[in-house]
Parts: sequence; structure tokens; C-alpha cells
Amino acid sequence: MDIRSDFGDRAVVRPGDEAFVPSPLPGVERLMLDRVGDEVARATSIVRYAPGSRFSAHTHGGGEEFLVLEGTFADERGVYPAGTYVRNPPGSSHAPWSEEGCTLFVKLMQFDPADLVQKVIDTRSEPWLPGLVDGLSVMPLHEFGTEHVALVRWAPGTVFKPHTHFGGEEILVLEGTFEDEHGSYPAGSWLRSPSMSQHRPFTREGCTIYVKVGHLPA
Repeated sequence: MDIRSDFGDRAVVRPGDEAFVPSPLPGVERLMLDRVGDEVARATSIVRYAPGSRFSAHTHGGGEEFLVLEGTFADERGVYPAGTYVRNPPGSSHAPWSEEGCTLFVKLMQFDPADLVQKVIDTRSEPWLPGLVDGLSVMPLHEFGTEHVALVRWAPGTVFKPHTHFGGEEILVLEGTFEDEHGSYPAGSWLRSPSMSQHRPFTREGCTIYVKVGHLPA
């Protein structure tokens, strides 16, 4: 299965553009943003667990990264409320569930094989740092090699300088509306910009985004 699998292309999925589809486990649905492979795949998805649903035990051969967007997710190692950022490195295993239901942003099989850090961050309590321009605040989440992951909060009216994405950029809009010269992206929008692409982002109303850079092939 190939879904937006050409990483040299710019890709945008806004709320309502795609539908959730059932996973092999009852009560677990996926909205597929990009995918290379079938059930074992390099994949970026929004995953929705119905209350009381469970996923069978499995191993993350290429690692798993997720951000809990709504509800509460759980596995043998802990309980992860909305706002929790988790990295499970290659070779890790778990059998997750959700008592109340939850929605996750999930990336599978996208780790550098040498990136073996297990990480859990409660973004509700982590500090925000000043960004590169007035109106930006940044919460670093992870970095390894050229890959950098962060939450970025934009005050209303913030404009960022034009820039080039060396190694690409991927964004999930968490709150508000993110914008650039190509369009407007409300909360729930996902954007992937290829390596060496350029844009001049801004926001009129303010927004918070998850952003990953430096991870796509040149």
C-alpha cells in the first residue's frame, strides 16, 4: 500500500479530506496520512481508540513515535493523557489499550537505527523557550542527527522569515490556524514539505503546531 509515498512531493491533508478506516483490531481506526507498506509499514497516521479497546502485543521494528491528542492512552509502562509525547525505540514491544478512548498522532518505522532513546514527555508541564522571532515559543521534544522535533506556539500575527527545509519539514496543526503563501491550515491539518522546499509561514489568529524537520530524504 502506498499513500503519499513520494517524499519529494509536497503533501497536505486537512480535516475532512480523508476518512478513518478500521484496523485489524476492533475499536481501533486509522486515518492514513502517508504509508509505505501493508500492515507492517512505514506510516504516519491519526489513530483513534474507542473506549475499552485494546491492541494486541507487537514489536516496533523501526520504532514508534506518538503524541496523544485526546483522551488517555496506556500500556504496560504507564498511562499517557492528552499532551503526552512518547518515543518507543526500534525493538521495543507493548500491548496498548485505552479505557476512556483516545486519539493519537503516530509515526512508525521512521527512526534512525542508532536512535535508541526511550522517551516520555508531558508537554503540559514542560517549559516553553523563546523562538527565533517575536511571537514564537518552542518546546523541544527530541533531536538525533539532523532530525529535530518540537512543539511551536505562534502568537496571533506572528510572521516567520522565508526559509529552506534541508531534510524536509512535517507539521501537524494542534490548535488555531497555521498559514503560508500556499494556503491556510486549520487545527487537524497535516503538511509534509520535501527537502529543499521553501515557504514563508505566518498566522493571523495564532496556532500551536507539532513540527519535525531534517528527517526526509534529499
